[in-house]
Amino acid sequence: MAIHAALLRGINVGGKNKIKMAELKAAFEALGPGRVQTYIQSGNVLFESDRTEAELRERIERQIADTFGITLTAVLRTAEELETIVGRCPFPAEEVAAAEAASQAECLYVAMLPEAPAPSGVAKLAGANNGVDEYRIVGRDVYLLFRDSVRHAKLAANLPKLGVPATVRNWNTMGKLAEMAAAMRSGT
Repeated sequence: MAIHAALLRGINVGGKNKIKMAELKAAFEALGPGRVQTYIQSGNVLFESDRTEAELRERIERQIADTFGITLTAVLRTAEELETIVGRCPFPAEEVAAAEAASQAECLYVAMLPEAPAPSGVAKLAGANNGVDEYRIVGRDVYLLFRDSVRHAKLAANLPKLGVPATVRNWNTMGKLAEMAAAMRSGT
């Protein structure tokens, strides 16, 4: 059995697609995964399952639609993948700290995609970047360093140009999810 994180796109954002975490947990448990845990109100669910990513994604998306009437994209990562994402941040810690000090806001985020973007999507995103913010695409993950607020970042608004749905989490959330997944994996 592997530990997975389901990162649901667009849950409880801006007052839309509201789902209480207790109800979300119950919907996941009804699917059969074990050891279901949620983290904060933005659609992060950790669980144990022996199903493939494709099976899980299809079942989760259907369950959310049937239970809550919400059509969304579920992006999945294993505990190992979360650990890798956190461990391979391409931006030096000093650069992140300087950006956060200058903006007085959290600046480091990760956009996770269900599949790697096509080269044409990568080119479109590159053409839309204003040069203020930085990003690095590593497989199915896009590391984002915003020099100001994510809310005002042209780069964040242009992520759909990749041509693949993306769900974005801040660095603190990524660290906590990786920590929780590691604890589940070790049985603690």
